[in-house]
Amino acid sequence: MARMISPRGGTRVLSVYEGFFAGGARIQHTSVVTGLHAATDQRHSVLGLASSTAREDTVQRADRDGSWRRLIDAGVAVDALDRSSTGTLGRGHLARLERAVRDADVVLSLKEQPLAALGRVDTGGTPVLVSLHRSDPEHHGPAVADLVELVDRGVVTSAVCCARSTQRAYHAATGIPLSRLPVVHNGVDLRRYRPSASDRRDVRRELGIPSGAPVVLLSARFDPMKDVPLFLRAVAALARRRPEAHVVLCGAGMSPTNGGLADLAAATLRGWSGAQDRVHLLGIRTDMPRLYNAADLVALTSAYGEAAPLSLLEAMATGTVPVTTEVGDAAEMVGDPRLVTSREPDAVALAWEAALEAREGHRARILGRRHRLSERHCVDAYAALVEQHATYDALRPAV
Repeated sequence: MARMISPRGGTRVLSVYEGFFAGGARIQHTSVVTGLHAATDQRHSVLGLASSTAREDTVQRADRDGSWRRLIDAGVAVDALDRSSTGTLGRGHLARLERAVRDADVVLSLKEQPLAALGRVDTGGTPVLVSLHRSDPEHHGPAVADLVELVDRGVVTSAVCCARSTQRAYHAATGIPLSRLPVVHNGVDLRRYRPSASDRRDVRRELGIPSGAPVVLLSARFDPMKDVPLFLRAVAALARRRPEAHVVLCGAGMSPTNGGLADLAAATLRGWSGAQDRVHLLGIRTDMPRLYNAADLVALTSAYGEAAPLSLLEAMATGTVPVTTEVGDAAEMVGDPRLVTSREPDAVALAWEAALEAREGHRARILGRRHRLSERHCVDAYAALVEQHATYDALRPAV
């Protein structure tokens, strides 16, 4: 029997997050939710499966997270289960999740991690869409098996891929038909991420960076996927030729209190006499547009897993030049082979130096195509998918 749903234009949409913590996927999905909530008649809410998360040497509380605050400010109903990310999902937690799911017309699962919990409750026929944000399906172990199982059971109706590399990888790993793996490319809020000479001046003053010094920024969490050791080895190589350069690292675990990072930086950069004053470890920040404007170049040194890295899009929207390793859709995103490098430290440093020397030309090209980075297309595509699935029973197998 088909479920009763809200009238079109009043579709109730629940997003389920594994938790609230710093990361590009949460930032991107939160932008989609707030955009849909503001621009459509859909009624959005978000439920986190944990109220605190321990990751990258940092315990992050949901109610202090930037995405949580953005959702609240946008008028989206937000809640989190009272448990830590390492705790057990008990009966009470699952009962709350089940009630929330059955009160919705459509569920959006942020990545595949929440699927284990969704598979343990009676969804009552509520269609579930999963947003996929990586290009290595096996990275999270059983999560990809949960995805396949819930697709087979008819609980998950579509898995939305943020990049072509994501679609290819998940199709190859799971056999899910391409028609059930639509691609919706990431985008950014161009009103928030924009060039600003005043931000550039102010942030450099705050950090003690001279106005003419080259600045390389890494916006990432302290995770093996991001290959921070490669980044620091490239910094050491750059410093031999450009000792006046400054380096900014921000994200979860990118702070002086992370002993692993501090020791790694000290060992890798011991030959750079100016490192103490020129390496800035800022941790989690909520003012990323300001930091991108302060930088001349944003680096991505990831080894695997990336699909459509949000840091590249955000940086380009401010006019900052990106240089990336060839992971996921990154090479296509930066749009110039000169901005794509191998994984050898000296080659990375040479690519950075060349990009710095050609900065004005790269910046003009990037800003000339800036409108293509808008999140508007992403919000519109999700709006259409939600409405399609809100009245969608035909493609779900009969139980």
